[in-house]
Amino acid sequence: MSLRAESHAAASTLKKIAADMSIIIESLDTRELHFEGEEVDSEVLNDPKGTACIPFSAIYHTCGFKEPDMQVYLTGCPVRVRVLEVERFTSTKKVPSPNVYTIELTHGEFTWQVKRKFKHFQELHRELLRYKAFVRIPIPTRRMGRCSPSCDGFFSSLLSAGEESLPSAWWPSHCPLRGSGTGQRGRRAPHPKQLEDYLTKILKMPMYRNYHGTMEFIGVSQLSFIHDLGPKGIEGLIMKRSGGHRIPGLNCCGQGRMCYRWSKRWLVVKDSFLLYMKPDSGAIAFVLLVDKEFNIKIGQKETETKYGLQIDNLSRSLILKCNSYRHAQWWRQGIDEFIRKHGKDFLTAHRFGSYAAVQENTLAKYVNAKWYFEDVANAMEAAKEEIFITDWWLSPEIFMKRPVVEGNRWRLDCILKRKAQQGVRIFVMLYKEVELALGINSEYSKRTLMHLHPNIKVMRHPDHVSSSVYLWAHHEKLVVIDQSVAFVGGIDLAYGRWDDDEHRLTDVGSVKRMAAVKSVSTTNLASAAELSEHISLHSQALSPESHSFERNADDAPDTSKMKGVGKTKKFSRFSIYKHLHKHSMHRADSVSSVDSESSYCNPTRSQPNIIQSLKPHLKMFHHHSESKQGLAELREDKGSIHSLKTGVGELLGETRFWHGKDYCNFVFKDWVQLDKPFADFIDRYTTPRMPWHDISSVVHGKAARDIARHFIQRWNFTKIMKPKYRSLSYPFLLPKSQQTANELNYQVPEAVRATVQVIRSAADWSAGIKYHEDSIHEAYLHVINHSKHYIYIENQFFISCADGKVVCNKIGDAIAQRILKAHR
Repeated sequence: MSLRAESHAAASTLKKIAADMSIIIESLDTRELHFEGEEVDSEVLNDPKGTACIPFSAIYHTCGFKEPDMQVYLTGCPVRVRVLEVERFTSTKKVPSPNVYTIELTHGEFTWQVKRKFKHFQELHRELLRYKAFVRIPIPTRRMGRCSPSCDGFFSSLLSAGEESLPSAWWPSHCPLRGSGTGQRGRRAPHPKQLEDYLTKILKMPMYRNYHGTMEFIGVSQLSFIHDLGPKGIEGLIMKRSGGHRIPGLNCCGQGRMCYRWSKRWLVVKDSFLLYMKPDSGAIAFVLLVDKEFNIKIGQKETETKYGLQIDNLSRSLILKCNSYRHAQWWRQGIDEFIRKHGKDFLTAHRFGSYAAVQENTLAKYVNAKWYFEDVANAMEAAKEEIFITDWWLSPEIFMKRPVVEGNRWRLDCILKRKAQQGVRIFVMLYKEVELALGINSEYSKRTLMHLHPNIKVMRHPDHVSSSVYLWAHHEKLVVIDQSVAFVGGIDLAYGRWDDDEHRLTDVGSVKRMAAVKSVSTTNLASAAELSEHISLHSQALSPESHSFERNADDAPDTSKMKGVGKTKKFSRFSIYKHLHKHSMHRADSVSSVDSESSYCNPTRSQPNIIQSLKPHLKMFHHHSESKQGLAELREDKGSIHSLKTGVGELLGETRFWHGKDYCNFVFKDWVQLDKPFADFIDRYTTPRMPWHDISSVVHGKAARDIARHFIQRWNFTKIMKPKYRSLSYPFLLPKSQQTANELNYQVPEAVRATVQVIRSAADWSAGIKYHEDSIHEAYLHVINHSKHYIYIENQFFISCADGKVVCNKIGDAIAQRILKAHR
């Protein structure tokens, strides 16, 4: 009797599934969705392997989910559908269609799964029918005063649509059935891949493939198929609760349910982070990074929400609300499996307690200030998508390559403006100083950079009064290019930092005449005088301030080193070039002049006009360029003497390396009037400059991704911490996937393979994390304790002590213990 009962129960279960499938297949007829003469989009068939790629910059151009021009899919790549399995869930309630189908979709290199019920297919089909009816509604005109009989017939045809349908069919034989109790099938032969065919046909029709209801059904969005964001995880609409931030001041002051609000958001899961977007605008509203405290909980007891889902990390406890407990379980299982498969390196603490793992076989290089500036400039010039910069102090007007032989081309602000005009997004974070204690004027740096281009965004942090941060400062110096090349070390992009191995104490400049230069005859003195006057008139007409050259009067060449006859030496070709060159380097003192001057970052635009107007007067100097014998004899390998080619011929001279505020001696006098960058504030003829020695490094690949992740964490925290940055003009930043880290578009020359780990110092006030991280401190202690021969420490500020309670770091104790160990 028991065997008969079991077989009878299994047969009844199969009959129910067959009845459900007959209903759903009869109601899903793709012929109802066709227009007359409509064909399958040929675009989806010309790239079956999915070689197309959506650029990473697309994350900054998201739009509302119902916008018609929303870019989601890879161009020319089909979406393949496969039903993997079916689960039959039973409950006390009478459910018309208790089966849940696991559907696998493939689009190019991306593969993901969704789970849908019968009712979801029916709802999608009805929604597409309504969408088709809406599209076919004729546009009203003036002639249509009332609804004509033809219109009545049109709407009647829409209402009667759906009478013809496909023949009923049973469940496909290749799909395993879970929960049925037996592997037997129904009496009739199965029809192959009915649901797959339906979805495949829908996804081949451009009108329905790009419909927001279809994209919601298959779980895709504008961020799904971006190559640099890594593999595609689960996505879908959820209800999100406000609050949950770890940092005081970001949550509601109350603790009751009345203080929270629920919002509908689109949740996206990636390999190392989660984010949610606003469906109406497509804007990214929050980014939650995966870290060692990442955890997922479900249940009303844990989340204080019916069908709740809680996602925790070091920065926030995010509460989500699902439609059912089974739905919450599906989200939990999908997120947990995906993160543990693709983002396991971020789930545990690594050596020294660092957030970043040890990266083997990483390209790295160590540089001094001169090569650091030059390598940074070259890397910025090669940027395609993003540039991240954070400094304790940043001076926009510094020259990255010296001596200056190409005008303003390699000036920092000009490089950033040029790249911003090319579409590169530039994000800068500056330390907001206490103005009474420091005179670095970060407000001027921010204002200057923000005036260059809308693609340049600058933040300052922290606000000392509101955040009560007085004893700490951001002292890190980072430059990250496309999250693939990262410079990190102790060199700010600021005044006084550029130096080389010579460490010059003076920089007054000099001019040397070429050996083959002949003196200007006295008969041409009148013409030379007219030329000088002509240049003076042009400089006064083009300069925004009549006294612009008086302010830089000490830039005049050293006449004691010039060779010539009588008064003709002041009319040398170098003096003409230097006059024009100083005009091209001049910049008005006011920040508002950045956008008003057309030649601000393109000095060569105005130079040819000046030279053309002076050409009749310059013929007397052309004979100097005919002889180049003395050029090779006077050229030096150290780069201090260069031949300059301009519209007036070749010039030879020793240019200055430090211009304006860059020539400094902070022991003698601190910086003043930083809004006048090219005005000297100390006398370079009587006061020597203070040399600067520092070092930095550059890493590539995964280590660069780790450094970019630190910057992104700080940027996103500052954005939500300060109300002025919560607008859409300051976007949330997204970390690129580690799986694409070795796809380098640019590599710093002469880099070598090394084992690299990123270590840092971070806390609640700086990065918004629950626990402070002192991996850099632990690394210091480790190398001191394991030293074998000697300990060499070079640091701008060395503050530590042994057996003291005022200073909490253990550097002094470690040094003392290592000395005692060596003594024993």
